[in-house]
Amino acid sequence: MALSSSTLCHQNLTKPYFISFHKQPHILSHPQFQTPPKTLTLDPKFTITGGCKLSGHVPISGSKNSALSILAATLCCSGTSKLHGVPNLSDTRTMASILRSLGAEIEACNGEMWVNADGVGSVEPCPEDIGKIRGGFFVIGPLLARFGEAVVALPGGCDIGTRPVDLYIRGLRALGAIVELGDGKVRAQAANGRGLVGGRFKLDHPSVGATETLMMAACMADGVTVLSNVAKEPEVIDLARFLTGSGACVEGAGSDTLYIKGKNQLHGSECMVPPDRIEAGTFMLAAAITRSSISMSPVIPSHVACLIDKLLAAGCKITCAHDTLEVSAVPDDVGHNLQGFDVRTCPFPGFPTDLQPQTMVLLTTCDGSSIVEETVFENRMGHVRELQKLGARIRVCGSTAVICGKEKGSALLSSHLVAKDLRGGVSLVLAGLAAEGVTEISGIAHIDRGYENLDAKLRLLGADIKRLIPLASPL
Repeated sequence: MALSSSTLCHQNLTKPYFISFHKQPHILSHPQFQTPPKTLTLDPKFTITGGCKLSGHVPISGSKNSALSILAATLCCSGTSKLHGVPNLSDTRTMASILRSLGAEIEACNGEMWVNADGVGSVEPCPEDIGKIRGGFFVIGPLLARFGEAVVALPGGCDIGTRPVDLYIRGLRALGAIVELGDGKVRAQAANGRGLVGGRFKLDHPSVGATETLMMAACMADGVTVLSNVAKEPEVIDLARFLTGSGACVEGAGSDTLYIKGKNQLHGSECMVPPDRIEAGTFMLAAAITRSSISMSPVIPSHVACLIDKLLAAGCKITCAHDTLEVSAVPDDVGHNLQGFDVRTCPFPGFPTDLQPQTMVLLTTCDGSSIVEETVFENRMGHVRELQKLGARIRVCGSTAVICGKEKGSALLSSHLVAKDLRGGVSLVLAGLAAEGVTEISGIAHIDRGYENLDAKLRLLGADIKRLIPLASPL
């Protein structure tokens, strides 16, 4: 069906995501999630020849952010949990390494992953791995809930702004934990010497990570926990579904208040990781930027409703049928050049900050001037300097950017660029698709953290993109 801003389809995928799982499956070994041997590697690069039109269909991988929180939640469970649709990313491989460092057994094959946490014998995960990804810190909630103590290093991730752990610490204290921060680590233990207890806590702002961590902790706390001003993102709902399928009692996911009744024990369950809404949005923007027509699936349209509204207002044509979305910005279809629009990032259901850099690239190719206001992360304008190398006319003042569109002289020309974070990095790839000439992008390890086979998927659609991999030598 064709979409308009007043008739957005908000259906969910009909395939059930969560079913009970009690029996131990046959464990398959696969190297894709094994910890790789240490090697001395040079930075791989993308080279992109711009101007190619995209066409065809692209598969959307499972959600990175949902997979990371669900993997952390398997620490709450006895027995084996089975996850389908886990994207093969450096971030998910790092999370698997974190769980292994605690003693969990993990096997993976073709996007499926089995996790058995019965053998967990440590409450301090590998600090080096925790320092690589923000999501690694989530394990403090399950460890504290199940074992009454945890020692977790401060997290890493993209340098896009201040993301303190004070919300996590104060929330865990509200559940009866003694929490201390020192020497780059957070040390927590149950004050009563037994386990966490139910409590009430209001988040200062709806942090997704803090919401998920406190939800996991509360699932095994003694009594009822009420968390207010929580995040409403789809990834929070995904985690709540997994925990509920594992025997937890969680109500209110998707609203601003969670009610959680603690259970003594949770069991393993089986779940499908839903499609990645940020990857879907990135490919939707790729179609618009290159003035092309492509389809993608699976997609949950309600998860990208804000972007759909913006693209429709710009002049794109969008249709959806069940879990398939088609975006067209072909001039013969839309009848005119796309029009610029303003964006203000907000927590869900507002416009996602993770699509802000990619959207900014589109606005450089549209008619008129546009304003982008970033309200979630104060340092999420790092990609602007790189886009300016391509000729984009963008002025930044604090967390607000003014973008001059194509008719104002903002045509993009190729250059050598550096990806400095995940979403900013992928925005450079999209810009390279539209730029005249050959664009070279280094630092693409950032992009590999969140996009599974991005270059291969773009080539599937007709893009001229190559990955240059220098030779690696064993240490």
